[in-house]
Amino acid sequence: MSRREDIIALPVPTVEERIRQIEAEPLPANIGTLLEEAAAEVPGRLAWNFFESNERVTYRDLVRRVHALANSLAQVGIRQGDHVAVMLPNVEAMPLSWLALTLMGATMVPCNIAYTAREVAYVADNGDVSWIIIDAECLPVLESLSPLPGKLASERVIVVGDRSAKYLRWEEIAASGEGRHQPAKAVQLDNLANIQYTSGTTGFPKGCMLSHRYWLTTSKVNARRDGLKYRNILCPTPFFYMDPQWLLLMAFHQRATLHVARRQSPSRFMQWVRDYEINFCLLPYLVLKQPPSPDDKKHALMRCNVYGIPQNIHAELEERFDLIAREAFGMTEAGTCLFMPIQAADMTGSGSCGKPGPFRQARIVGEDGKPVAQGEIGELQIRGPGMLQGYYKNPEATNAAFDGDWFRTGDLFRQDERGYYYIVGRVKDMVRRAGENIAAREVEAVITGLPQVVEVGVIPVPDETRGEEVKACIVLQPGLSAGDVPPHVIFEHCTSRLAAFKVPRYLAYVDELPKTPSGKVAKGTLKSMSTDPTAGSYDRVQEKWR
Repeated sequence: MSRREDIIALPVPTVEERIRQIEAEPLPANIGTLLEEAAAEVPGRLAWNFFESNERVTYRDLVRRVHALANSLAQVGIRQGDHVAVMLPNVEAMPLSWLALTLMGATMVPCNIAYTAREVAYVADNGDVSWIIIDAECLPVLESLSPLPGKLASERVIVVGDRSAKYLRWEEIAASGEGRHQPAKAVQLDNLANIQYTSGTTGFPKGCMLSHRYWLTTSKVNARRDGLKYRNILCPTPFFYMDPQWLLLMAFHQRATLHVARRQSPSRFMQWVRDYEINFCLLPYLVLKQPPSPDDKKHALMRCNVYGIPQNIHAELEERFDLIAREAFGMTEAGTCLFMPIQAADMTGSGSCGKPGPFRQARIVGEDGKPVAQGEIGELQIRGPGMLQGYYKNPEATNAAFDGDWFRTGDLFRQDERGYYYIVGRVKDMVRRAGENIAAREVEAVITGLPQVVEVGVIPVPDETRGEEVKACIVLQPGLSAGDVPPHVIFEHCTSRLAAFKVPRYLAYVDELPKTPSGKVAKGTLKSMSTDPTAGSYDRVQEKWR
């Protein structure tokens, strides 16, 4: 048998039994308690390994360092309940600061290191930030703001990697602390741990209020849902996003080691997997576009999560690397919502995100707010404990996001007769052509199935006859041009995989797609890049460039 067949055949409880077990067990009292419990069991094991900077720490030493940092942060003036912006790349100062703040009962407000001054000012203002821990390389952005936004002041700026005496130095603060930290009041499960800002594809982002319960629930579900034991977990994405934070706590639940890269790299990804004997990761399916290697199947992976993988390459990915890649669906507001069981090998390539996991219920509703019949398309709604407490200082957005206790995801789904859920597209990320709703995501997934294509953004184009037409903006692999991959190749590929009304009418080749700070395609920017959205596009109907 192959490696993945061996893993699928392992004797584990059924999905239903695991869900009952996970939901019946109490959560740790707070994030700090989870760390203490892990350290008591495996004190000498590495908690994390930032392998590119050689920053490593055992569970025993991590507990000591977190308590010491919490004490020294309290000594410089950070108080329980304070909102502290943290603007750091993937260095260990990032999770150390987060863990120390949660231990104190303060709230972290993560900032993308690519934020502009406008975005930093907005988050600091909207998030009532009174302190900031910032990387020295990000200082010019902060210093361009005069006066400093929100409640910030120069004496409340803590810099990582700065040797000047202008601001407080994180390294000196971290080295000065000692002893165990005793918070002013016991930190409870529903105390705020983060204000996590969404990517904001339109307008300014919203601050999701995420509690200790949120992080402990999401991380526990990911750690326990398969009934497998992971010793090494890989994290190559930035810590200012939600995934690395729950991956860290997932490692704590598993008493495992989190191996952290500076940044994502599809070309180096599988080498990292081999070097650090990784058992679990979030797999970028672009690894499939890397040159084949005789070592492709040499690894210790037990499960990989994939998100939005094109259906036609899913089985190929599993076969080439002999691994188990399972879809899942989650979001900042609701954490992990749906997951595909590891035993569901027959669902590979189905396009399904799976079924609701522990602590989550799901339903699909129509425009009237009523549940739709099985098989029909509607908006996915999620409910359960440990979701966001609302959007910070935005009651209007909070009220709009909930239908009673159901959270409106804004994603279109359908459910099959076996109970599996399938994402169809965003509620607002649609093209309405001649009365037909076309999900941009579906068209994008088909086009990215072409090996010559890196990524694609599908947008609506106004049309007098049909209301809207479909336009695809395509980024080709480096070194390729429209002459190498002419429009008819892409149209023929789409025609064989999509209903006729879904096939793009317009096609444009672009060097890159505009992105939001979190790396998503900025559809609003893409739509507004030209006064004539068809200019420079190939028109499939008229068979000419416009």
